[in-house]
Amino acid sequence: MKQGGMLAGVDGCKAGWIAVHRTDGAAPSVSVFPSFQALLDALPVATIAVDMPIGLPDFSSRGGRGPEALVRPLLGARQSSVFAIPSRAALYADTSDFTTVEAWYAAHRRASTVAMATSDPPRGVSIQAFGIFAKIREIDALLIERPDLRGRIFESHPEVAFCRLNGGAAMALPKKIKGAVNPAGMDERKALLCRHGYEKAFLDQPPPKGAASDDFLDAAAMMLIAGRIASGEARPSPDPPLTDRFGIPVAIWA
Repeated sequence: MKQGGMLAGVDGCKAGWIAVHRTDGAAPSVSVFPSFQALLDALPVATIAVDMPIGLPDFSSRGGRGPEALVRPLLGARQSSVFAIPSRAALYADTSDFTTVEAWYAAHRRASTVAMATSDPPRGVSIQAFGIFAKIREIDALLIERPDLRGRIFESHPEVAFCRLNGGAAMALPKKIKGAVNPAGMDERKALLCRHGYEKAFLDQPPPKGAASDDFLDAAAMMLIAGRIASGEARPSPDPPLTDRFGIPVAIWA
């Protein structure tokens, strides 16, 4: 961990956003923020790598926006962790806060209907993808409103990050099996993170309230990618990045 400056690796979590962050080579810290704006307020000059799709298509073609199709082949058995993101219209089809499970599923159906109409081949929305729509919109709104943020908030993906940090070899073991954390997969990732400068005691601590242990490790990996971005070592897929209709870059960095 040699890079200077303020760096943050970020992942969505139940309580909002978990960030592993550090300033000028100091030891890393972990924090949870209720909103992405609160995170930006606390880390005002950080280079941020976040596990969240950035830049939305008006129309979705086979395999997603472009970056997804490029990185999946790198990941072997881990490629299902990269799911396709539908059109901007589908993401904004229903922006209400859901008070009941029934309302949530009804909103998912509405988003799927819009997604089917704005994709070729027609494709609905996975439950996984729908679960993060509100978080995608949160970052999207900030990047539309504040173009200055586009130079320091970068999309990454944990499994792509682990693969790149592991010399181009995907992780052998899944992080989760049937929704439950897989200890062997977590240990494999911790060992890799320690090879890149983390202290094992830092990674072994319980995650903050409102975040899961896999969110914590993903954010730790994202911080290493933020360091690679800041030092000019990271590469985008595709290279150069695409842009969406607002001019927001569309690429997965690692």
